[in-house]
Formats: sequence, C-alpha cells, structure tokens
Amino acid sequence: MKLRSGALALLLGATLAGCSPPPPPAPEKAQPLDTSEQKMPVADVSQPVASGNTPAAADVAAVAALNAQFDPARDPVADLETAKVEAQRGGKRIMLDVGGEWCSWCHLLDAFMEGDSEMRRFRDAHYVWMKVNYSEDNENAAFLSRFPAITGYPHLFVLDADGELLHSQFTGELEKGKGYDRAKFFAFLKEWAPAQTP
Repeated sequence: MKLRSGALALLLGATLAGCSPPPPPAPEKAQPLDTSEQKMPVADVSQPVASGNTPAAADVAAVAALNAQFDPARDPVADLETAKVEAQRGGKRIMLDVGGEWCSWCHLLDAFMEGDSEMRRFRDAHYVWMKVNYSEDNENAAFLSRFPAITGYPHLFVLDADGELLHSQFTGELEKGKGYDRAKFFAFLKEWAPAQTP
C-alpha cells in the first residue's frame, strides 16, 4: 500500500508531536522582592510561664534565663513566679542561688555543676534553679528580707513549688579545699528533692 507523500508527512508529524515536551506555562507576574530587614522572633523572658503542661519555646527560654547569670536588672519577684509555674508543672522544687558576678565561689559552683553531668541531670530533673543577684548595683533587699539572714555567698534556699521556704543552706558546709565536695553536695540535692511518686 502506497501512502502519498502528504499523508506520510502528516503521519510522521503526528507521531513526533506525541513525543514533544508540553509547551512552557505562561510566566507568572513577578512579585516585588521584599528587601526589608527580617528579625527572628524572640521569646519575652520577662513574662511568666503560662502555657499549661507543655512548655513552649518562650517557656523554655524564660526558665533557662532564671539560671543564666546574676543580673542586677532582673526582678526576682517576677522570676519566682516563672519558677513556681515551672516547678508546679514539673513536680519540682525551686532552688534560689543567691550571689553575684563578683563572687568567685559562685562561679566555682557554676563550673562544679556544669562539669558533673550526673549531678546536673539530677538537679534539672528535680529543681528549677533560679539565681538571685546580690551586689552593690542591686542587693534585692526587699525580696531577700523574707528569707533567713545570709552569712556568705553563694547561699542556697530550697523552696517548694508554691515558693514556700523549706531549707536555708550555707554553702560553706558543702565545700572541700578550693571547691565543692561532690558527695556532700549530691547528698544535699537528694535530701531536698521532692518525693517521687511510685
């Protein structure tokens, strides 16, 4: 059977058209480029933790800020409210760590805790650790007046989840040489940790 050249060309054209890529889509209208400065959202750590049983990023940041440093500008009354919410949510106690950036033994205590992962995990599982500044810039006298007198720094106060005082600890009793005695300090943390429910 003979095909005419016109019919052959038409058949060949139809076959090749089936293998061709589809035509490109019509270009969309270009949007103007946003060149304004973009800022990452930042948690407002001055606000108490108030998100119920699931900590949000702002809650985590607020709790972490409690133990970041001895800051004369922080409000210990507001910090204690944040600590109470976190302690109640996590079934923890509150540890007030009173001292200042001027205090060498305060820095030794920080290094002691950071250098001992077992003790740090125990502390974080059972306590909300909150630093309270005492310095020439801010003695936080009104806040600290509700607690027993302090004879040396750092000084630790153990509070229950409602912020009620359970124990006042002179840290000199937990020292050994030019540092802290691990056995004594761990025993102190275990003694005042909240009772675990079975």
